[in-house]
Amino acid sequence: MSSPTRADATDLAGAIKSGKLACGDAMQASLTSCATHEGIGAIAYLDPELGLAAAQAMDREAADEPERFARRPFAGVPTVAKDLGGPFAGLPVAAGSRLFRREGKGADSDLARRFRDAGLCAFGLSTSPEFGFSLASEPATGPICRNPLDQTRTAGGSSGGAAAAVAAGIVAIAHATDAGGSIRVPAACCGLVGLKPSRGAVPAGPSFGNHLGGIASELAVTRSVRDTARIFAAVSGDTRGPFADILQPPAQAVSLRIGLLTDAGERYPIASDRLQAVEVAARYLEGQGHRLISLGWSQFREAVVASARAFGDIISVNIAGLVDGLELDIVAAEAMTQAFIMRGRAMPATVLWNSLNGAVQASRALWEIFDTVDTIVMPMLATAPPPIGSFPTDHSDTELHLERMAAFAPLASLANVSGFPAITLPFGADGDGLPLPVQIMAPMGEEALLLSLSANLEAEGRWQHRYPIAGLAA
Repeated sequence: MSSPTRADATDLAGAIKSGKLACGDAMQASLTSCATHEGIGAIAYLDPELGLAAAQAMDREAADEPERFARRPFAGVPTVAKDLGGPFAGLPVAAGSRLFRREGKGADSDLARRFRDAGLCAFGLSTSPEFGFSLASEPATGPICRNPLDQTRTAGGSSGGAAAAVAAGIVAIAHATDAGGSIRVPAACCGLVGLKPSRGAVPAGPSFGNHLGGIASELAVTRSVRDTARIFAAVSGDTRGPFADILQPPAQAVSLRIGLLTDAGERYPIASDRLQAVEVAARYLEGQGHRLISLGWSQFREAVVASARAFGDIISVNIAGLVDGLELDIVAAEAMTQAFIMRGRAMPATVLWNSLNGAVQASRALWEIFDTVDTIVMPMLATAPPPIGSFPTDHSDTELHLERMAAFAPLASLANVSGFPAITLPFGADGDGLPLPVQIMAPMGEEALLLSLSANLEAEGRWQHRYPIAGLAA
């Protein structure tokens, strides 16, 4: 391990574009790093030939069409796709489940095509819990994904493999999805930046277009705010989906009303060091000329409860519809997945309808809060990443499982169910060297505002990455 670093995918792309590193060499470095860090279980499926072919194609383009190559923001940068979400051609997604075989080449989703257009070269699939139904990435199919910063702890879920791969430096940026915190929770566990975009901002089609009734989004986990900004700019807009494509112009440097929430109620206590990081971040922004406005849990309570209920009901009905539509034998699935399937099959339409109406009211409640503030700084996680095995899926108590997840990240699903964008980034470290994450939410379409404020916090320099990026390890 070398000295702490702030290097990111933009730095790796710069080294490639300057000729210091060939695309093929960058890919080989990532493949070697996969073997070095095999013990963290970040990679569920590896195809070295696919990755090397993509990198070699980029090297040829650099020689034959240098202007086109230079326009790609991440030209030649290795990456991994998540084993869940819109597919990448050549990478057989199995959703961490025995219900699917890793076979067939498939075709790129709209998002995968944009990742490739940005110059990213995919060579594998990152570990996800079965169907993403956990805030830990420990599928029965294996591997068990561990946090590179402390291998006794979870890397989060469901994009835990993606976050572990980026934090360990196997890749500098990785595809991720978020239906109930699945980008932001792993990013928070591993000291990364994770943006859950506004509903409809990023393409979800063609075959994955409904995305759990709109609660799921796709993007990436990264090592810097600028990487998140660059990948979002590269893949957002013109989504051709069922939801509004609302992107606001870049944020202006004006005095903002910063809402501060440091409470999640008695049911979901937040550790004091996590709360302190949130408050320090808000006070830092106040010192930059913004106005701080304290918000109370009572303003959020009903929306958070409604969001959690809608999340549980939507994923239950979705998985039931999926397995029944494909006529899958659910015996091979994990006990928790089977329980969610049975829950979805038994759910009356009126129950789901009431949950969906509750989600609409949650969104409305947030809009009313945003009448008084421009953005909200709040906790991302209630505690440090818990030990491996803290979210077992070998039982059938779905309510207990949902409650465990809510207790770890009580404010995560609020952004998914409401459709609002939210970002997390580390703002310091605790006594064990683990990240102290902060979450910021903004109105629909205000990703530019989130990225601007996050860049301001990041510039304070309170966090550095422990592992170098493969290919930049000098």
